[in-house]
Amino acid sequence: MLLPEIAAAAVDATSALRWENLGLDPVALDLGFFKLRWYSLGYLAGIIIGWWYLLKLLDRPGAPMARRHADDMVFYATLGILLGGRLGYVLFYRAGFYFDHPGDIIRVWDGGMSFHGGVIGTSLGILYMARKHGLNWLRVHDYVACCAPFGIFLVRLANFVNGELWGRGPTDVPWAMIFPGGGEIPRHPSQLYEAGLEGIVLGLILWFLFWKTDARYQPGRLVGTFILGYGIARFLVELVRQPDQGLEHLSWGLTMGQTLTLPMILGGIYLIATSKGRRQRVEPVAGTESVA
Repeated sequence: MLLPEIAAAAVDATSALRWENLGLDPVALDLGFFKLRWYSLGYLAGIIIGWWYLLKLLDRPGAPMARRHADDMVFYATLGILLGGRLGYVLFYRAGFYFDHPGDIIRVWDGGMSFHGGVIGTSLGILYMARKHGLNWLRVHDYVACCAPFGIFLVRLANFVNGELWGRGPTDVPWAMIFPGGGEIPRHPSQLYEAGLEGIVLGLILWFLFWKTDARYQPGRLVGTFILGYGIARFLVELVRQPDQGLEHLSWGLTMGQTLTLPMILGGIYLIATSKGRRQRVEPVAGTESVA
């Protein structure tokens, strides 16, 4: 008997929850000729709620852009999420497969999005939009970062509903779960860990910094907190999240997810550490109020 099999046998799989017993269905609406999945709804709802929250943030004094810029912002951010997320997944996780099957790259309805790629794509979209309107791109990043946890939370819940991206196993934690495709092995529901840490906890931290401190007047502090917080949360969750197929044993000892978070962690530390030096009188954008 191999060691993994011995370890799996040592865990009482009968005491674990089974995903299929929860009555979850990845398809939210099935019309026969058209299927709407919770995964797609997670992205859509995250963007809509993020847009609504962005308008609330822009109502506060010293906003880096006017409400009229919000529609442009949502368009470019959405484009960045979709294109960056998909291309990031293709390049970071499945480059070999898509090199042999390039036509499958556009099959986004089959799943496969990279958060790190989405961050890059969204950042490029924000940079373009800010330059187009003559806005402070780093302060715009700060405001958009406060909105991101809504989408992260909903998409991670959708990952759980899909029964995908499950955690490592076997484990004997009381909430261990057996997922379809994961074998008869109780695993960590790592999707829920990410929803809690990257969505709820990180969202509350950013809420406190924005509404209860003067962080929004220190360019880079909020977006730095976001990428640092996400980087730490994702790095830790990767310890109990099953690595993507083919990326289980990278030569440098980290998973691909952990490797991609390192630049985020370093970048977040830098932005936070240097944010006070960027503080200056916030000049009003036409349509907003000024504040010293």
